[in-house]
Amino acid sequence: MSPDELAELAHLRRARDLIDREYDRPLDVPSMAAAALMSPAHFSRRFHAAYGETPYAYLMTRRIERAMALLRDGASVTDACMAVGATSLGSFSTRFTEIVGETPSAYRRRDHPAEQSMPTCVAMFTTRPQRAPRVPEASARPSPSSTIGEGTATPAGVP
Repeated sequence: MSPDELAELAHLRRARDLIDREYDRPLDVPSMAAAALMSPAHFSRRFHAAYGETPYAYLMTRRIERAMALLRDGASVTDACMAVGATSLGSFSTRFTEIVGETPSAYRRRDHPAEQSMPTCVAMFTTRPQRAPRVPEASARPSPSSTIGEGTATPAGVP
C-alpha cells in the first residue's frame, strides 16, 4: 500500500471513529466527510470501497446495534429509539426491521441469554446486525429485451 493510500485509510478511520463515538447525535455525510478531510462525494465513494457500505448505512447499523443492546437490557422501544439518536419511532422501527429481520418489540420480547453472559467486546462482534436479505417484489416484470426468444415472434427479416 502506498503512503497516500495509508493516509486515506487513516482519514476514513477517523470518520468511522466519529460515527462509532457520536452515533447518538445528528450526523450527516458532510460532517463525516469533514472529519475525514474529504469532499462528501469522494468520502462516500472511498468509505464504501473501504468498508463495504455507505457512511449512512454504517451509521444506521451502529445505531441499531446499540439499540439491540438496550432492548436486550430491558429498555422500551421508545427509549432505545431516542437513546440512539433516531428522531422518528416509525422510521427507527422500519430500519430496525430491515436490518435485523424482526421488529424491535419482537426482538425485545425474545430471550437473549447467550448475549447477556458474554463480555461486551465479544457481544459487539457477535451480535453486530447483518442486513436481512431483501425479498424481490412480486410486481417486478421482466424487461422486454429479456423475453425475446422465449416463444415470442421475431420481427420480419430477423432469423
